[in-house]
Amino acid sequence: MPGEEINSFIKVWLLVLTSLCYSHAIAKTVPKGTKRLAVLLPVVCLFLLLPLQLNSPHLGGLTAFFIAWLANFKLLLFALDRGPLNTHLSLPLFIALACLPIKIRQNPSSKTHLNKGISSSSSMTVNYAVKGLLLGIIVWAYDYIDYMHPYVVKLLYCLHIYFFLEIVLAVGAAVVRSFSGLELEPQFNEPFLSTSLQDFWGRRWNLMVTSILRPTVYEPTLRFSSGVIGRKWAPLPSVFSTFLVSGVMHELMFYYLGRMSPTGEMTLFFLIHGFCLAVEIGLKKALRGWWQPPWVVTGPLTVGFVLGTGFWLFIPQFSRCKADARAFEEYAELGAWLKECLGFCWKSKRS
Repeated sequence: MPGEEINSFIKVWLLVLTSLCYSHAIAKTVPKGTKRLAVLLPVVCLFLLLPLQLNSPHLGGLTAFFIAWLANFKLLLFALDRGPLNTHLSLPLFIALACLPIKIRQNPSSKTHLNKGISSSSSMTVNYAVKGLLLGIIVWAYDYIDYMHPYVVKLLYCLHIYFFLEIVLAVGAAVVRSFSGLELEPQFNEPFLSTSLQDFWGRRWNLMVTSILRPTVYEPTLRFSSGVIGRKWAPLPSVFSTFLVSGVMHELMFYYLGRMSPTGEMTLFFLIHGFCLAVEIGLKKALRGWWQPPWVVTGPLTVGFVLGTGFWLFIPQFSRCKADARAFEEYAELGAWLKECLGFCWKSKRS
């Protein structure tokens, strides 16, 4: 990874930290509402521009996700005195909650569950270690990508995205937990065990995004729709609107990755899932629990639908913006750097 990119990454995050210090300080003297929104809008605009200073698919992609999406949505909620951020938080915790994909657990475990928590922590460590090993195997397998079927390559990309995101988010949460002592919500919950689209998107996949889109898009649309079509069916347009916003934000994330005009395929992916999820919710309401198919049927159908639509619309975007090729180059540079470091250590030890 070029030194210029590292320098740009450091400068970007120094600006992020400075901006969040400003947001924390100014909000204590500015009341919630339009006045606070006005003083925070420059920060929101800055966070939309900063990822353009980075070209690395890893550093730039994560920075865009953390600040242009999550931090901006949290700051917009903060302007209305809603969401995870508030003026009572200490500055370090405010910064961590604003720019990292973490969420404080609302009902922390009691002391009577300490042993269970320790056991759970140990199993999670093993879980992440296994996924880290699998991620390493996937990266190694890319050396033989020319000999693989295109669908096998797309499957590797899907697994790569899942393992990489889960590990990165878990590491970020572990760092914050070690400094703050707070219990944090997990961001993934074994999505391959999903029983439905509602289960996949609402309770298993990237739950930080779900927790941010709910108060910013879903709940306002739900309140509006309830007055128009009634409380029973109001979740349907609310779900669809939430997926529409998610699609637009994903288009923005891929623009940061490749600086290429969006094709709309990413938005179409989420619109399809939003429509199918709305239909699923409607059927559940209509049937009212009269019949529920077993997991052996719904599980493979759910995972198959997610993978199938992902192969069609989602995964090709990585190749279109050449994020995959640039990621391979970064892996090669990182491998060469590690070999150089190991060789230097070995020579130093022998001498």
